[in-house]
Amino acid sequence: MPNLDGIEATRLLAGPDVEYPIAVVVITTFDTDEYVHGALKAGARGFLLKGASPDQLADAIHAAVRGDALIDPGVTGRLLAAFARRAATAPVQPLERLTDREEAVLLAVARGRTNAEIGQELYISMSTVKFHLAGLMTKLGARNRVELAIWAYETGRAS
Repeated sequence: MPNLDGIEATRLLAGPDVEYPIAVVVITTFDTDEYVHGALKAGARGFLLKGASPDQLADAIHAAVRGDALIDPGVTGRLLAAFARRAATAPVQPLERLTDREEAVLLAVARGRTNAEIGQELYISMSTVKFHLAGLMTKLGARNRVELAIWAYETGRAS
């Protein structure tokens, strides 16, 4: 891209200051923690490497449209570990304590589970999963599942 890079384009389309952010999935050859971190902080709802299959691409697009996130499986583990190590400031603590069920949903999100998988694991309906996700996002000031997972790692809830 001649005038700006993918991270800046993502920030302009989906960043925290965008009033009506667009669901962006970054597809790149850059497999570095810094690039992944930059793309997600810029507002990306998905991150895939160019070698991703057509099915992975479709899954990432569908997840982004739903407000979920899909990160390339090869990147996810080291990405979350890097986020946990890099926490420059203490993570925001909720004013209201998380319920036991919210904690369980949070850990499932941090493990990369889908809403359906969370519902099956915790024996709750899809609408109940969505209810708890909305509550978590409100309490933690998170905009998406990626930020929930990051918070879980930064606070030592997930490892």
